[in-house]
Amino acid sequence: MRKEILYSLRSPYRESLDIIGFKFGGEEKTLAVVGAMRGNEVQQMYVCSKLISQLKILEAAGEISQSRGIMVVPCVNYYSMNIGKRFWTMDNTDINRMFPGYELGETTQRIADGLFRKIQGFEYGIQMVSFYQPGNFLPHVKIMETGFTDSNLMKLFGMRFGIVRTPRPYDTTTLNYNWQIWETKAFSMYTNETSRIDENSANEAVEGILRFMANTGMITKKIHSGYQTEIISENSISQIHSKTGGLFISIVKMGAQVAKNELLGKVCDPLDGELSSEIRADCSGIVYFEYSDPLINENTVCFKIIRD
Repeated sequence: MRKEILYSLRSPYRESLDIIGFKFGGEEKTLAVVGAMRGNEVQQMYVCSKLISQLKILEAAGEISQSRGIMVVPCVNYYSMNIGKRFWTMDNTDINRMFPGYELGETTQRIADGLFRKIQGFEYGIQMVSFYQPGNFLPHVKIMETGFTDSNLMKLFGMRFGIVRTPRPYDTTTLNYNWQIWETKAFSMYTNETSRIDENSANEAVEGILRFMANTGMITKKIHSGYQTEIISENSISQIHSKTGGLFISIVKMGAQVAKNELLGKVCDPLDGELSSEIRADCSGIVYFEYSDPLINENTVCFKIIRD
């Protein structure tokens, strides 16, 4: 293993922000894995740390390709993580909305530029990501349909689901999108948590990445085959919204098979406890996203269902 400072940002009040990359294997730019880009992405950083631990073991056993190069970047924005803030501490901007970056721009643009210069040109890229709303996902892998990546590559992870997303205008400044524009086959991986550690889904994510490495010849260790991944379009996923705001109480859990009109949850008045509204499924299928905060606003996405 080799450690490298990929980008360093000096600060007048704190230690420098040093983005660290952990390198394994050879000099070919084969796979880059990027973890926490936001200050609350503790689970995403944890997955990368577990992956690094596994790669150390594989390296000691001689089970990493001597030519193919692997780089893992566990955390980009630990300035915000240290104070429990999701976005950049000074101006509340999102580094993952600043790619490909600009070296003479605002702070987060310069960070994005410094990082992207080091992870550009890899054959594959995996980003551990989180959703903009608080909630839990079934672990899965996702790609943006830009024309540069074959969706069938998601089957190499052996995850339960692979989801194809049609990019929207605000996606064009994300790492995943820009990786693809510069011809890296890029994937986003979601796990069960963001600000808290979930050991089971973290292990599933690490196994999925190692399985992808084994299936593409980066490591020689045999990894069990996992799931026969079902490739679906994000357009085939139903989003269930809350009708009112208040206290949110979930009745079903992620991964549950539900029927149309089945009760998924309810919203209660936060002061007198009276039932404000019921949340019911608009189709039959598998719950793959569940809102997790105790308070919810009207018209918030509280469940996502993969239609049967």
